[in-house]
Amino acid sequence: MKKWSLFIGSYSGIKVFVHWTFWIIVGWIFMMHFQMGHGWKEAMIGALFIIILFGCVVLHEFGHALTAKKYNIPTRDITLYPIGGVASLERMPEKPAQELAVALAGPAVNLVIAGILYIFLYANNQLLSISEIDHMGGKNFLFNLMAANLILAVFNLIPAFPMDGGRVLRASLAFRMDKLKATNIATRVGQVLAIVFVFLGFFSNFWLVLIGIFIFWGAGAEAAVENAKSVLVGHRVRDIMINQYSSLPPEEKLENAVGLLQNTQEQGIVVEENNKVLGILTRKELVKGLSEYGAHYPISKIMRENYPRLSPETPLTEVYQYFAVGKLTLAPVLENEQVIGIVDIQGINELISIENSRPKRLIKSMERKN
Repeated sequence: MKKWSLFIGSYSGIKVFVHWTFWIIVGWIFMMHFQMGHGWKEAMIGALFIIILFGCVVLHEFGHALTAKKYNIPTRDITLYPIGGVASLERMPEKPAQELAVALAGPAVNLVIAGILYIFLYANNQLLSISEIDHMGGKNFLFNLMAANLILAVFNLIPAFPMDGGRVLRASLAFRMDKLKATNIATRVGQVLAIVFVFLGFFSNFWLVLIGIFIFWGAGAEAAVENAKSVLVGHRVRDIMINQYSSLPPEEKLENAVGLLQNTQEQGIVVEENNKVLGILTRKELVKGLSEYGAHYPISKIMRENYPRLSPETPLTEVYQYFAVGKLTLAPVLENEQVIGIVDIQGINELISIENSRPKRLIKSMERKN
């Protein structure tokens, strides 16, 4: 279970959670309508509209998740926040065509919803002009829902990370150039747009300032990940695999995990039984478990069961993306279904530092050899 989030269901093995902060926006919409003198009924309809609209956001995220599943990319969960939904894919596709399909799937869902609503409203002669919309109730409800889905689709197609449009732009460029160059171009485009949003926001709507900051930060983060991955090209898990690692059976208590990790640089432990991996427990998850449940709580109750299964030949570019997207710090390495070691984020970061310290000419020479 995710802390501070309510599990509301699952589909195709993908769990859906609602973060507690989501209800703040529902309450805010309710109070806004009520204080404007629209009455209880209008306030309730306004809150219901937001809940249904976020249901459309969930469908948007399932568009991404189910398309990614076609390419054997699992999604851990979908979580709703006040700013929207987040589908936690284990990684993004490397092939441009696949990334393009995954990125476009979300906005396509919103366009389909808007199209269905348009047909229904047209067939029932309920299409309205903008000047006719003055409240949420009655026939305006479905018209507003149609308009909101159109806005969601268009907004998400802004060509800037971390919006879907940023990935669409990168994937389109990657058909003609390498992914790193495509990412850097998409990042610059996104950051220029972010600066424009911030500038316009100071003279119109302050929300544009916040959106601009969000886009600028997201674009920079995406570029940092891709640049780090470019340094790891040619390296595989075997290059940094750690043969000696700490492990415990699932019935052990958290205090025993503390004893193993204390005074070491290890990023976590492998939970295994009869040399079969059942899960992993990172330092962060261990500290969180201790604060919430105490030292005598079983490891099996808080271990992470969703983790990448690595082999010695897995490219480190893939591992880095697994770690970045899944917020992982270690993963087991398997051979013939047996654990032979681990890879941790510290080892990856050290390799990145070493490669970045080499002269560029030497790096290029090594890449040619690989």
